[in-house]
Amino acid sequence: MVKEDKPTWKSNYFLKIASLLDEYPKAFIVNADNVGSKQMQQIRQALRNKAIVLMGKNTMMRKAIRGHMDKNPLLEKLLPHIKNNIGLVFLKGELVETRDLLLANKVKAPAKAGALAPLDVKVPAQATTLGPEKTSFFQALQIPTKITRGCIEILNEVHLIKAGDRVGSSESTLLNMLGISPFSYGLIIEKVYDSGTIFEPEVLDITDEDIRDKFMMGVRNIAALSMVIGYPTAASAPHCIANGFKRLLAIAVETDYSFPEAEKTKEYLKDPSKFAAAAPQAAAADSAPAKKEEKKPEPESESDDDMGFGLFD
Repeated sequence: MVKEDKPTWKSNYFLKIASLLDEYPKAFIVNADNVGSKQMQQIRQALRNKAIVLMGKNTMMRKAIRGHMDKNPLLEKLLPHIKNNIGLVFLKGELVETRDLLLANKVKAPAKAGALAPLDVKVPAQATTLGPEKTSFFQALQIPTKITRGCIEILNEVHLIKAGDRVGSSESTLLNMLGISPFSYGLIIEKVYDSGTIFEPEVLDITDEDIRDKFMMGVRNIAALSMVIGYPTAASAPHCIANGFKRLLAIAVETDYSFPEAEKTKEYLKDPSKFAAAAPQAAAADSAPAKKEEKKPEPESESDDDMGFGLFD
């Protein structure tokens, strides 16, 4: 296969990113730190027929996006996020499904000296296969140990590295000696682009129920505020109508004024026994289905005496 010269390769790259920007309305901006070529190949295979991963130099990606902004000005929102070791994952389908595929493709990796720890690393209490000559190494890291059957035993769980700290050479050496690979690396989603909108990946975890609850909370807050300041709104109107009806009902009860909706309340207040009459009927209606047919007593089995003779006759 003949290798393309640099100008031809750049031209093809610009044409490719332009076609992807035209064809795909959605994209993930992903960070590719600590992702090797073999792992990248596995990710591409997992996303086959669902998404396309595009990597490249930031300068070339920015240039290609700027050259395509005359057709789609909303692409300008991508430019501030084209920094560090990033790539673009173009897709047409469900964002959540592709996000889950990206997160599932992670590879275990040892803790290298100088790397930033993405999570806390704890060494559990365990019996190791290391000989007594390594005791001084554990003492330097202030890890309590003892010798058991000629091997070093770690007595207590040790919080070795905190998330966000740089891994030291001693911590890296210890984890390698114990055969612990605490980190896992893959493409990390930094931003989500959807038809000209940029948002955080956490938004993908919001459900319809969450949106409904937030909306109803806002409606309740608007209704409460409107009623306090006496400013009518669509949210407060049902509450104002209900409160107005209660006031009219109270006036009707205290005076001779009446209206059809107040007649039943006045009738109950004049004759409270109607409450008692209505309650047993409702209770009887509720308990009627609960009644069960009484069981008929089973006939006792006939004894030998009833047959006219005893056991030894």
